[in-house]
Amino acid sequence: MPERLTARQFQESDGVADWRDVGMGACACFRTGSFDKGVALVDEIGRLADAMNHHPDVDLQYGTVTVRLLTHDIMALSELDVQLARQISEAARALDIEADTAATQSVQLTMDAVVTENVRPFWRAVLDYKEVGEDDLIDPRGRGPSIWFQQMDPPRTDRNRVHIDVFVPNDEAEARVAAALAAGGRLVDDSKAPDHWLLADAEGNEVDVATTFHRD
Repeated sequence: MPERLTARQFQESDGVADWRDVGMGACACFRTGSFDKGVALVDEIGRLADAMNHHPDVDLQYGTVTVRLLTHDIMALSELDVQLARQISEAARALDIEADTAATQSVQLTMDAVVTENVRPFWRAVLDYKEVGEDDLIDPRGRGPSIWFQQMDPPRTDRNRVHIDVFVPNDEAEARVAAALAAGGRLVDDSKAPDHWLLADAEGNEVDVATTFHRD
């Protein structure tokens, strides 16, 4: 079984400058500029993935191809992901396609619950999601945000019990926070920065802007 790599170990590997760990796996966004060029890159990714028998998730849109790598046997990054990331980046360069690291992110919905087992089955059923571990639900179609259920004791009355987590690249986090504050947000807590910042909008709805290295 492949050995697990931390986000930092992956990011410090050679040849993965196009990639960022923004939650569940490593992600790269390639600016193709046209649909046919995107199809050409996807074809190359398919060829490389089949040769390694290691397959990423690929989102083809007009103007972009977004790729997410994860070793599903261990539900973490591994050396296999490093190798495939390098090859995909090389294929993109050969097609004269550049990566946009600032465009990578992942969004997670966090729900506080006194007894998570009482509420998680409801959300799994109503969203038709799938359980991962004891605390997470994911969209098996790969389209919706994941949901994390956070144990809360005692019940929280002074803050929202549902908020959004936005995982962004470590080198983009401070700019994202600054943009949110400039757009009318306020800083609730930065005691854990640069791992994450708790922000709120003008009416108190909360969001965590988080990076990934703190989980290593």
